[in-house]
Amino acid sequence: MNGPALGSIRPCLEGAIPAIMATTSAVDGMPNVAYISQVYYVDERHVALSFQFFNKTRKNILSHPYACLQVLHPVTAEFFRLHLRYLRTETAGPLFEGMKAQLAGIASHSGMASVFRLLGSDVYEVQEIEAVAGTALPPSPSRCGLLAALRHCSERLSQCTALDELLNATLASLTDFMGIRHAMVLMLDPVTQRLYTVASTGYATSGVGAEIDMGDGVIGVAARERTPVRIMHMTSAYLYSRAVRSSLCADAPDLALDHEIPYPGLREPHSQLAVPVLSSGSLLGVLFVESPLDLQFSFEDEDVLVAVAGHLGAAIQLMQSGTEAAPAEPLPAAPAPAPSGAPLQVRHFRVNDSIFINETYLIKGVAGAIFWKLVSDHVQQGRTEFSNRELRLDPALGLPDVTDNLDARLLLLQRRLAEHGAPIQTQKTGRGRFRLLVQRPLELVDVA
Repeated sequence: MNGPALGSIRPCLEGAIPAIMATTSAVDGMPNVAYISQVYYVDERHVALSFQFFNKTRKNILSHPYACLQVLHPVTAEFFRLHLRYLRTETAGPLFEGMKAQLAGIASHSGMASVFRLLGSDVYEVQEIEAVAGTALPPSPSRCGLLAALRHCSERLSQCTALDELLNATLASLTDFMGIRHAMVLMLDPVTQRLYTVASTGYATSGVGAEIDMGDGVIGVAARERTPVRIMHMTSAYLYSRAVRSSLCADAPDLALDHEIPYPGLREPHSQLAVPVLSSGSLLGVLFVESPLDLQFSFEDEDVLVAVAGHLGAAIQLMQSGTEAAPAEPLPAAPAPAPSGAPLQVRHFRVNDSIFINETYLIKGVAGAIFWKLVSDHVQQGRTEFSNRELRLDPALGLPDVTDNLDARLLLLQRRLAEHGAPIQTQKTGRGRFRLLVQRPLELVDVA
């Protein structure tokens, strides 16, 4: 391929300025020129264009698969011509879903959300790139420090020995080294195939425990397709203003108690980037960042976050495999006062293992089942010391055989109890061990 490398003109493909595409008719050679909403970088030899209408451009390409695309650098105002050859159209998969998400942002920003609808992703081979002669504006100061930021993130994460440290270090690194103020980590529940928030930063409320369905919005699409999804403009199609409500009301319509954990996202985000957290080909969760400003996350930010997510996934997997080793001896228990005061009612709904402390919803699912086991053993046997291993071996908890995410569930439970300020807390006492701290007598109510 002659001319500049595709990667060197990648800012032209960020969607800030529409591209112009020229095709010719295979019948009479008549040229046709049209604006293209989206030019999507695939790799150094390929781009994908948005297929939205079956028009003259589409007809020409299907009969004569060659086109010329003119793009403009948004900062230097340099023009480039890309000589393309059409290869195929994709209507599903990571490429299509990524383009669909970005197109929604472009459409909303331009007031054309009702018109822009992606029918397919047309993949082209870039045969030549031609720089158009002209006077360029001065380039913006080169952005530096991303590689250093990645190094600092990696060094900080490599020092972590527990999941809570790892998640806190990840979010702190994004803030300290990349200036990202709003971020969260969600983990996948392999049983329900939903994502639940385990850590966040920059929000008024943590939203720990808030859930997102697979395929729902930027986060859900990134998880389902296992590909980064980045949007640069405000978009109502991918806006989360609250957590997806759980199925408790449908399962128990007579229960008139609020059981929603509010989603912690920004009320009006203008830039969003979701990156899947993977390990050994398996989806563990999603790393998500957002900003109230437009054009905040470039492809370089995406590259850094993909690397951070890869490190995070490997570390989570290592920690999970390490918990099967014999747990270390627990820390000696400090003398604790006997539970006193008015009894604390803990209600458990078997339909989905929802837990309510007095009249307030706490948690549900596997984490709810774990909590019910802990308080039941405490009331019946006086137990306060527990281990991860015994939970894994308990068939009543319904943990999956592979990738049970037990550490993440225990961390979620610990943080929900701390946020609730309940007189019941959990405390880590060693590797694979924890303690139940109970300040008031418990009254357990098991609802069928």
